Amino acid sequence: MKEPILVVEDDVMIRNLITIYLNKNGYDVLEAEDGERAKELFLKHHPCLIVLDLMLPKISGEVFCKWVRKDMNNNDVSIIMLSAKSQIGDKINGLQIGADNYITKPFNPDELVAHVEAMLRRTGMMCQKITYDGLCIMPRKREVLLYDKSIHLTKHEFELLYLLMSHPNTVFTRERLVNELYAYDEQDILDRTIDAHIKKLREKIEAVPSKPRRIRTIRGMGYKFVN
Repeated sequence: MKEPILVVEDDVMIRNLITIYLNKNGYDVLEAEDGERAKELFLKHHPCLIVLDLMLPKISGEVFCKWVRKDMNNNDVSIIMLSAKSQIGDKINGLQIGADNYITKPFNPDELVAHVEAMLRRTGMMCQKITYDGLCIMPRKREVLLYDKSIHLTKHEFELLYLLMSHPNTVFTRERLVNELYAYDEQDILDRTIDAHIKKLREKIEAVPSKPRRIRTIRGMGYKFVN
């Protein structure tokens, strides 16, 4: 199931267009026509990504964005701003107050969907709680529970576990894991780095790390999470 997306746009035709294209690509969409309604939906549903118009009634897009980032102290949700304001200063301001991306109107809806998917690949795909046999990962909280006991993971360990649990019984080569998880890291990531993270994960989530039941090694290929 793909992540819920909040679309905040007062122009009903534009809002409907965005919703249609996102629905067509398998996303659940929450719709808000103004900033106040956007706050209500955000608090109730905790969307992973927000498509946000700037010129909104009641509460502006700028104010709403600042509220999400500062008052709610939320940096997990991705924000794509949509605006008719096309000056470079407007774009810089939007990014400085908390947007992850800035798209000017008029826009191509297929391009917007591509931006959404790219954003979720990099920072999202982290809304759904996943539970298998006592192991529970809650991406938005960055928390992992093993039989209701909290397990501390490093950033890389967490992202690796989430990727594997999100694709149960799928074999990931070391090269694919490097490309999926560390493409934006400055340091060189080697196969042995992946092996080290797997080893640490097993020590934390496996009853017998030397005989792993959850994260299996597929000889000559890579690793998979067995549900």
